[in-house]
Amino acid sequence: MATIAVIGTGYVGLTAGACLASMGHAVTCVDIDEAKINQLRQGGSPIVEQGLEELLREGLATGRLAFTADLAAAVADSAFVFLCLPTPSRADGSADVSYVIEAAREVGGMLPSGAIVVNKSTLPIGSTLRVAAALQRSDVHVVSNPEFLREGTAVEDFFHPDRIVIGCIDREAGQKVAALYGEITARVIITDPASAEMIKYASNTFLATKISFINAVAAICEQVGADVQDVAAGMGADPRIGAQFLAAGPGWGGSCFPKDAQAFVTIAADAGNDFHLLKSAIQTNEEQIDRVIAKVAAAVGGRLAGATIAVWGLTFKAGTDDLRDSPALKVCARLHEAGVARIQVFDPTVTVARAGIPPYLHIASGALEASRAADVLVVLTEWSEFREVEPGTVHAQMRQASVVDTRNHLDRELWRRSGAIYQGAGR
Repeated sequence: MATIAVIGTGYVGLTAGACLASMGHAVTCVDIDEAKINQLRQGGSPIVEQGLEELLREGLATGRLAFTADLAAAVADSAFVFLCLPTPSRADGSADVSYVIEAAREVGGMLPSGAIVVNKSTLPIGSTLRVAAALQRSDVHVVSNPEFLREGTAVEDFFHPDRIVIGCIDREAGQKVAALYGEITARVIITDPASAEMIKYASNTFLATKISFINAVAAICEQVGADVQDVAAGMGADPRIGAQFLAAGPGWGGSCFPKDAQAFVTIAADAGNDFHLLKSAIQTNEEQIDRVIAKVAAAVGGRLAGATIAVWGLTFKAGTDDLRDSPALKVCARLHEAGVARIQVFDPTVTVARAGIPPYLHIASGALEASRAADVLVVLTEWSEFREVEPGTVHAQMRQASVVDTRNHLDRELWRRSGAIYQGAGR
């Protein structure tokens, strides 16, 4: 058992802290948000993440998991300190690492000798050295240990990772961090800090590029009469390609891909490289919103002004309540700008009281309410409950029985048999 302090209780920090405590470590999670700390002390999760709340309650019950706003108390006796702080995008696209550096400066004088600071946040190349410089402690090691958690399946990903990446200057320190993962069976890659940091950016942006690729293929499929789902199945059967991230949709979003893609372009530019390939993937992703808007416009006869639009789904993907850089919100914003009279939205995780919801969105209490008197239904997030709604009941209360399914989520044949005019993506 190790004593661990986790600084930051966002998606990464909270998941890491709860999972490490479940593995037998003594974990103290720190955050400056007192309200969040109080909620966590009661076993309540501030985010939607499958299995997380159960782990929080388990950790609190066993005494292996604690929450505090007292940074000094949390790190004073900790052998490991995980930095899980936000790295938002600056105006130029680069990652803002000020929260991480400031935390390192603050804890520098608090750490016990021999402690190991672990960079869990996604940080630009060279950040391990920058954190070490900010600590100003020759008796403390800094190790890069990037996370590869997917929102919605973060707990499962923590316990069953594809790989554990460790970037270190002192190999013994790196091995100690690797040992924290105990009996987890995964390939452990121990490398230098710059390579570990690069692995994270290269991995995320490759996946984003893969999504942009299949969305570009989907557009061509529509023009030549092919079905992108069959094309993706044929491509994914090749183990060199793989089936994951080959689902056509409204584009990639969330807290990682957009931010990391822009940051990686900036990192490359700073190193003297113009990352044309990644820039094209970003541009393709932006164009995907244009394609969605064009389909919705066509579904209402070419004129969006004055139309009533039903929207199913606002989060950037199912299984999470995260709205950050959600393509669904981007589509809604564009529809509003085009003069749509009313946008009626239902998402299982979004309520009227939810912060950050634009005032022009009318939040419905259910999928049927959202579709009432609508000219077209637009499916933007792949929530499983949408597939359970009876098509005839939906379009019986719509002004027009028209559906734009940007995720190919609904049963196309079922909706068409019910009389709906159904448009998917790349089909």
